Amino acid sequence: MPNERILVVEDEDDILELIVYNLEREGYQVIAVQSGEEGLLKAHEHKPDLILLDIMLPSMSGLDVCKNLKSDSSTSHIPVVIVSARGEEADIVAGLEVGADDYVTKPFSPRILIARTRAVLRRRSGTLVPENQTVELHELKIDPVKHEVTDGKTPLTLTATEFRILHFLARHPGWVFTRHQIVNAVHGSDYPVTDRSIDVQVAGLRKKLGSLADYLETVRGIGYRMKE
Repeated sequence: MPNERILVVEDEDDILELIVYNLEREGYQVIAVQSGEEGLLKAHEHKPDLILLDIMLPSMSGLDVCKNLKSDSSTSHIPVVIVSARGEEADIVAGLEVGADDYVTKPFSPRILIARTRAVLRRRSGTLVPENQTVELHELKIDPVKHEVTDGKTPLTLTATEFRILHFLARHPGWVFTRHQIVNAVHGSDYPVTDRSIDVQVAGLRKKLGSLADYLETVRGIGYRMKE
């Protein structure tokens, strides 16, 4: 049984009760509040293992709460999953770009919410590969020191930007990143990239990956991820 502590920030009584019931049934410790201000207070007080956060909250929006959490070094490490009735592509992108780790739309299946919660906690509990350490994922071997990539047998010839994109995604398998987040991660003065050019870079990268291209997944309307 899990023993992680989860903070739920949700102003609708019925939904809050449903989330708390299902989390507690799975063995999680739950702290429940109904406003963004309370959420920030409890996040700083308890340092939960994960926060489930609604967007449409009274007074202070969930997006502002997430921005505040991610800009504060004492809470920036806490994963945030947005749970919202606002399910348009622009809403999901906005949530991910302020730092949310996942986005679940209402109405939701409790089983799916629990599964997504577990997935985020599992990813966060894993040890992130240091930037200068070789990454081995699927058949790929990525050496950032030598700037080399092999598919198990054959060296792949990648541009500097293609290498940075692949290395960044491979260090975070299963995590979904928006194009803007990828730009921020790989951008450098010598290799400027834009949101649109990320699609071009990924298309070129997939061609060079050949049979391994399926591991680099497109998440429709959001961005890309490397399959776990």
